[in-house]
Amino acid sequence: MHWLWVQPGQQQLWEMCAGEALRVYPVSTARAGLGEERNSGKTPRGWHYIRARIGEGLPADAVLRGRRWRDGERWQPDSTHSDPILARILWLCGLEPGRNRGGNVDTFRRYIYLHGTGREDQLGQAVSAGCVRLAPTAIIDLFPRCGAGLPVLIGDTLSSFPWPNRST
Repeated sequence: MHWLWVQPGQQQLWEMCAGEALRVYPVSTARAGLGEERNSGKTPRGWHYIRARIGEGLPADAVLRGRRWRDGERWQPDSTHSDPILARILWLCGLEPGRNRGGNVDTFRRYIYLHGTGREDQLGQAVSAGCVRLAPTAIIDLFPRCGAGLPVLIGDTLSSFPWPNRST
């Protein structure tokens, strides 16, 4: 079974297969910590799946606004946009009703993504507005192996999050 594991305590994303880590990437999760509430600025915990994949084939410095590459905008380090979404988006949807799916805790409606960042200097630190940031080269590397439906766990221990019921 192929899946992704975001470990906020380590600020790492592990690409997993059959219980083995295939690759490990540094990430940045939320400055506000972990939590599921709408407008909290927190990274939601628990099991999710990739609901949508956006940006295939775009350059690493493509700036995505509203999930689109508009006017061929490219990231410049001296840009006034301090928290750009670059290169690719893996849009998450919660798998746990009442915890990260539905109502005031819906990960998908909160627009929580795995995405590229122009702030690679901040990887390894909790500084995002809720999403999980990766280096553009990392999200480009990961993207082809992450189809829609791929499970994603956000949490530091597996024991706190039993394997999801995929029938929901």
